Amino acid sequence: MYTSEELLKKVNASLDGIVYDRKPFTLYEPIKYVLSLGGKRVRPVLMLLAYNLYKDDPERIMTQAIGLETYHNFTLLHDDLMDNADMRRGHETVHKKWDANQAILSGDTMLLQAFERIEACEVDKVKDVFQTFLITTYEIGEGQQLDVEFETRNDVREEEYIEMIRLKTSVLLACAVKIGAILAGAPKKDWDNLYKFGEQIGLAFQLQDDLLDVYGDPKVFGKNIGGDITSNKKTYMLINAINRANDAQRQELKKWIEAKGFDRNEKVAAVTKLYDEIGIRQLCEQKMEECYQLALQYLAKVEVSEERKAELKAYAAEMMTRQS
Repeated sequence: MYTSEELLKKVNASLDGIVYDRKPFTLYEPIKYVLSLGGKRVRPVLMLLAYNLYKDDPERIMTQAIGLETYHNFTLLHDDLMDNADMRRGHETVHKKWDANQAILSGDTMLLQAFERIEACEVDKVKDVFQTFLITTYEIGEGQQLDVEFETRNDVREEEYIEMIRLKTSVLLACAVKIGAILAGAPKKDWDNLYKFGEQIGLAFQLQDDLLDVYGDPKVFGKNIGGDITSNKKTYMLINAINRANDAQRQELKKWIEAKGFDRNEKVAAVTKLYDEIGIRQLCEQKMEECYQLALQYLAKVEVSEERKAELKAYAAEMMTRQS
């Protein structure tokens, strides 16, 4: 059995060892750049941990794990372009370092690389693995579209938001653990329970992002806090603030949401103060804990020993307390 730290080192070593020998190199340079920026590597580590529940040679599926990380970074590259974001993990985004055309073209190439790596598994497992990944990519696109549509709505309900982040974020974590189980030859019943485990951990993971964007330490978080507030992004925080505010609080929120010209720091401070008054931080933390406990219930149903589950369970607990 490997620890998550050991698996993370193996993932990073594999990413560092990728050979970019196709031409023109200018197409692949941004890909190399994106994958070299670090990150938590949550998705490949989850895949390897799920595989390691059943088998002791997780290096055997490293290509698929790297494929999932490649896909994840492809989505970030395009997200940054859509959001016109300047920074990612403390470095310039691809469209800022190069330009939008390069971000689109290199991103599309990353997507192809991801599919190639995911598919390069044992023949008898290709169908189940590829189908799981394909459905996930559809759902992530659907989640992204919902996120875009929410930008122009002020009546987004909490349940709509949860479904959007399930599609946009959590299904990829669920996909990671399910593919790990498939590649390990696990029973289909375990595939489903691990998928549901990953789905709930993914929801908690995204809610943590919402929380950190308001209450995180910028030095640890890797970017300025308050980005969601300044862009009026429909997060769990803002949606519940709008729905739970009294008339005076709702009026002030509306003023800041509709403001065209404003001082960034002033807006962030004012909206955060409203969140504090309404109790939004505690509400978000409660929802995270609810998702986390449900995830543990699904993990408990997986038919391997508690000893073999220990590292995956510890990793899930660590995800719940992250600060970046």
